[in-house]
Order: sequence, then C-alpha cells, then structure tokens
Amino acid sequence: MTTFVDRVELHVAAGNGGHGCASVHREKFKPLGGPDGGNGGRGGDVILVVDQDVTTLLDYHHTPHRKATNGKGGAGGNRTGSEGQDLVLPVPDGTVVLDRDGNVLADLVGQGTTFVAGQGGRGGLGNAALASARRKAPGFALLGEPGKARDIVLELKTVADVALVGYPSAGKSSLISVLSAAKPKIADYPFTTLVPNLGVVTAGEVVYTIADVPGLIPGASQGRGLGLEFLRHVERCSVLVHILDTATLESDRDPVTDLDVIEAELAEYGGLGDRPRIVVLNKIDVPDGKDLADIIRPELESRGYQVYEVSAVSRLGLRELSFALAKIVAETRAAKPAQESTRVVIRPVAVDDAGFTVTEEDGSYRVRGEKPERWVRQTDFSNDEAVGYLADRLSRLGVEERLVKAGAQAGDEIIIGEEENAVVFDWEPTMAAGAEMLGRRGEDHRFDPPRPAVNRRRDKSDKDDAQQEFDDFEAF
Repeated sequence: MTTFVDRVELHVAAGNGGHGCASVHREKFKPLGGPDGGNGGRGGDVILVVDQDVTTLLDYHHTPHRKATNGKGGAGGNRTGSEGQDLVLPVPDGTVVLDRDGNVLADLVGQGTTFVAGQGGRGGLGNAALASARRKAPGFALLGEPGKARDIVLELKTVADVALVGYPSAGKSSLISVLSAAKPKIADYPFTTLVPNLGVVTAGEVVYTIADVPGLIPGASQGRGLGLEFLRHVERCSVLVHILDTATLESDRDPVTDLDVIEAELAEYGGLGDRPRIVVLNKIDVPDGKDLADIIRPELESRGYQVYEVSAVSRLGLRELSFALAKIVAETRAAKPAQESTRVVIRPVAVDDAGFTVTEEDGSYRVRGEKPERWVRQTDFSNDEAVGYLADRLSRLGVEERLVKAGAQAGDEIIIGEEENAVVFDWEPTMAAGAEMLGRRGEDHRFDPPRPAVNRRRDKSDKDDAQQEFDDFEAF
C-alpha cells in the first residue's frame, strides 16, 4: 500500500454564499411595516496550511475532492444567515501549489504558511439592505455568489539542508541511519529506498536536516527508474553529497564513472549547478573498497571535490563528515539575506477606472469586469424588479455610455461574464432607469408589454380631456 505521495491533483470548491431574503415586517395593525429581509451568509474558504506533523499528500491522493460548506440564507426579521465554515487542509512543509498548466500559485514553506485555494462566495443582500429613499420596499433580494472552484496540483519538495544522491545500493540509507535517528529500510538489493527519508543531525551547535533520495540511474532525468519522480526533492537542499560505492560487485561500474553519470543527470534536470558538492567514498571497511578509495581519491580532489572516506558499518570518518556538512550548511544560512516581514502594498483604484471593459466579438459586445459579472451572478432573473435593479446599477456604472462609444446599436447582442456562464441579452439603449418606473412589488414596468386595457383607458381619458377643453372654449 502506498504510504508516501508527493504529487496529487486536488479539486477544491469553496462554499456558496447564502441568498438574501425578501421579507416584509408584519405585526398587528401594521400589515406593511417595511422590508426586513436579512442578508445571506458568506461561503467558507478552502485554505491550505503548512503543518509540520504532515509528511505526505496521501490523504488527498485517496480523497481528491474537497468542498467547504455553504453560507445559510437570510431570513425575515433582519436575521443574517450563518457563514459557511472554512475548510482547512494541512499540507507538508515544502508543498508547491500549481494550476493545471504548471504555473506556480504558491510555495508553502514554514510552519503556519497559508494559501487560500478557493474563496467563498459573498452572501446576497436582503431587501432590507436594498431599501432606499426611492425604493422603499424592494420586492426582491440578491442571490448568493457561487464559491470559487478550481483544480490545483500539489507537489512536495522536501525541505532539507543536505541531499544524499547516488546509485542504488550505494549506502545512502545506511549512512542516514547512523548520522541521524532516522530508520529507513536497508537491504542488499537495488531500489530498497522507494521514498525520500529525512533525518536530523546535530554537529556541535549546528542542527541540520539530511535527506536520502531514492537511487539514481542513467536516464533518471527522462523518467527512467525513480529519479524523475524524486529529483524535485533535492531542489531546496544547500549541499549535495555524492555517495560512491567503492565495493560494488558490478564489474562494469567504478566510482568515478558513477559520479559522472549522476552529475550528468543532475545537469539534465537543471537548477542544481550552484550547489556545493561533497564526495563520500563509502564502504571502506571492505579491504578492496579501501584500496579503491586510495586510488581514486587524488583524481577526485584534482577536480575540486572535498572527499571523505567513511564506513556506515564501522562508523569510520562519520564525525569528520558530519562537521564538514554542518560548516557548509552554517555558511549557506549566514549568506542568505535576512527575511523581512511581508509588506502590505495598497494599490488604490484610479478615480476614472470603472473596473470593466467592453470589447466587440463577432458583432456582439462582451462586458468584462468584477462588478458587472458579480452583479449578474447575484441577480434573480425570474424577478422583473431585480432585473430592473441590475439595469440601474449597470447604467450608473457607465456600461451604457461605454457601449455607445464602442458603437453598439439598439438590438445588438450584449454578453456579460465568462464563456461558460455568461448572460446574453438584446440591448435597448433608450430604456429609462429609476425607481419611479417601478410598479407593484416584484414588477418593473420597463419589461412589461403594453396592456390593451390600459391603452384603451388612456385613449378614452385623452378624448374626454379634449372634449372638455372644446366645451369650455364654446362656452366662453
């Protein structure tokens, strides 16, 4: 059974906002006491939080669909709906968040670091909040905004100071087991280590972490063996340690060739050329291994490598190696610039920036912007008064004026929103706007067809007025 997962695709969905309530206060002797519909509650967010106790993404491998709770709808009596509960997802330290196209959204390093993967929808306003001096009793409320849903990829990159790299069965697991308290699986066959192992080493006053990366082989950077799957775990390390087997039983291998092959794979993977290297000649407790180490050491040192001869079994040379690694780690930490607290940058919106755009697309006009799209999502199109309220808001924002400048004519198709959930309607630029156009609750006469009976009464009234004026003139 898989116990270590370092890459998963996660489908997150934030909670939807609750709908606002359209209600009228009623009590004895006050049948119409004014609007008292409450606002809907906010939907819950989906938040990723770094937790040091979490070391794998296994939970999200088994259950990749995660959703926060929705906000509750408002109620009469000015009662606001309860907010949805945020969904907090713990992730290991060193988790990188990417979108499906591979773009990095966040790099989560450090206990408590957070990232909002999905933002909950706003709650809709009730009719009490929509009331004004001109619209005293709105017969509608705004809908809750849908929560943001997205697909993200989580990749775990081990946060360690030292990375042990080398061929399978070179002794990496044995070395980390004696340098630290880690207890990796150790056996005399290749690819015993299937997952990275972490250990904590104390050398004097320096405490650092060391990672044992699964064995690399030729072609690892192209996906052969386990290399490509775990090479990402060496990206954050301060120093790379080549573990070379001086007592290998394979006749076609030698330590210098192994070093060249691993360096070629690291160069092919990229991004690791600036890391300091240390070469460790392992298994010198074997007589042939000690002899071979003495032969190849001068050549390795001529290349500029620091070379250490050790034995994980007899623990020869481990103290010198541990303190050498601690020195490099301390120097690397001292060279890093001090972390500054995150500055809050406020970028005010320009006075003349309406926050939307109007573009022509194949004879239609598309309106894009945060406010227009949010207003459309929160409009109940089954309620004429709500549609009229949307028209008023768009007019005040300057959408109609911008459409005229863009060349839109009466009857042209107007699209507001994204492709998958856009609202399409025919534009009527002469449409009047204002609360004085409202009729009965829940109606807007701007969207009503002319009623024949009303027209007949209006015609009769006009004729009577004209006849009365004629009679008055004759009498004079």
